[in-house]
Amino acid sequence: MSTKRGNTCRNDQKRTTTAPWPRPHAPATSSSTGPLRAAGRRRSVRSPSLPAVSLCRSRFLAHDSARTGAVAAESTPPPAVEPLIKRVEVYRWDPEDPQARKPRYDTFEVDLNKCGPMLLDVLLAIKNGSAGPPGVESGAGDSSLSLRRSCREGICGSCAMNVDGTNNLACLSKVDRDVSKTLRVSPLPHMFVVKDLVVDMSQFFAQHAEVKPWLITKHDMPGVETPQSKADRSQLDGLYECILCACCSTSCPSYWWNSDKYLGPAALLQAYRWIVDSRDEATEERLQNLDDAYKLFRCKTIMNCSTVCPKGLNPGKAIAKLKRSVGEGKAVSGN
Repeated sequence: MSTKRGNTCRNDQKRTTTAPWPRPHAPATSSSTGPLRAAGRRRSVRSPSLPAVSLCRSRFLAHDSARTGAVAAESTPPPAVEPLIKRVEVYRWDPEDPQARKPRYDTFEVDLNKCGPMLLDVLLAIKNGSAGPPGVESGAGDSSLSLRRSCREGICGSCAMNVDGTNNLACLSKVDRDVSKTLRVSPLPHMFVVKDLVVDMSQFFAQHAEVKPWLITKHDMPGVETPQSKADRSQLDGLYECILCACCSTSCPSYWWNSDKYLGPAALLQAYRWIVDSRDEATEERLQNLDDAYKLFRCKTIMNCSTVCPKGLNPGKAIAKLKRSVGEGKAVSGN
């Protein structure tokens, strides 16, 4: 037993004299004990060809070198882009300007490579003066330009205007990059202009309120939701998505001629939306309110409303069903 213990001690003493694993920042030392240190020393003896720098430090240096190269690549300026100058004519009229007696079109030159692809981006670049051609100060922008805008996603309907003769939302209207064509922007047609591209929407919203666009019931609600089948709910598709941008109404010749009497496609679309709703209990009253030669039947089915709707709705079809509903005295749904 004593001999075995003595041999074990002598073996341990021999192991302590073996050179340990070299550290990256400190010289090798012989004052190390324990099985992990011994295991490390065995690896160092078996692999004498390993470099002095450890694998961890090698990986760190390689990563640091790659990161330095990436930072250098990011700091390299991008190649110069040729300016793409687009001529834009914008309707201007300011009632508070004594010199501006008549409306006019101001021409701006916009570098399409300095702004977004949509018309709203171009108009904001004109207003901010941030997309003018290089070296040109005059006509690069005008901060007095007035327009409505809000969501930039075709949801609010604020930025409705006439683009090259067609009503559309500025945030959904993509600018043609053909610089040989001049882009002309005007306010919604046959509307009273407040300033520049801003029109008075008071009458439009008053007509929308006239059709009572809310749920009407003749009994007290029990305090729980009113059930509706999937088939009844599907009748509202293509109706409730209207965002009241007035693109359809202001493109309708019947609305141009009789805007004080004819409700217009937008209001009639919403009227049909509530008439066909299975939860509503005022269908008869709603139909009687629309049984008028001007409110509803002034529609001549020109279908401009369906052509220009930025949400892809079909007000003309809804108005046709609404006429049938008035004639039959009940809500007519389906195709």
